[in-house]
Amino acid sequence: MRTPIIAGNWKMNKTIDEALALIKEIHSGLSTPPKAEIIVAPTFTALNKIAEFLQDSFISVAVQNIFWEDSGAYTGEISAMFAKDAGADYVIIGHSERRQYFNETNETVNKKIKAALKNQLIPIVCVGETLEQREANQAENIVQQQITQGLANFTTEDLDKLIIAYEPVWAIGTGKTATPAQAEEVHIIIRKIIAELFGEDLASKMRVLYGGSVKPNNSRELLTLENIDGALIGGASLKAPDFIEIIKSI
Repeated sequence: MRTPIIAGNWKMNKTIDEALALIKEIHSGLSTPPKAEIIVAPTFTALNKIAEFLQDSFISVAVQNIFWEDSGAYTGEISAMFAKDAGADYVIIGHSERRQYFNETNETVNKKIKAALKNQLIPIVCVGETLEQREANQAENIVQQQITQGLANFTTEDLDKLIIAYEPVWAIGTGKTATPAQAEEVHIIIRKIIAELFGEDLASKMRVLYGGSVKPNNSRELLTLENIDGALIGGASLKAPDFIEIIKSI
């Protein structure tokens, strides 16, 4: 059985003090370990303080992005090695905002996955189509390209712990959410692609999350679907009561 994951992507929000206040509220609101793995992804500047606070906790820490080299003349970049040293256990790779604003490609996603695995970070790899691509019936083709190219030249063993997050771009930060049927359909397609590339065993055990305007009022319906193993949450993860409510809906 696949253990669900609820991950909060705080994006470019919260100072160090604000981030600590948020995680303390989330942590105290979960008096017992939930029936899911919980992950938070603070900003780079707050990551180490959050990781220190959560040491020996049931909540893990993700970094929101990495560069594919360990060190060197790459001004402004953060490597997987540095993120791991700061306390991260997971890394979000290929988020649609990275693809849209920072020229992330399937090829750079591939390089970042390689760097993450080298440094013992578990990748959460984001895939998903734009509204235009969905309306042109290209959703399956786009997701297949992102997975095939992003996971090129890896073995089944390499990807044993990798997580995929399906995030329809048209549903991120827009208030729109894929219907449960739409979300489940693409999750089934993702498992089919993984099975074709790496075999049925990996496809059946790989966890695939849904992301895109997940809120307390829609999380239960989404998270009860057979092929949805949790959620990657943006805005709602910045409000402790909402994030806790989504966790409890598992």
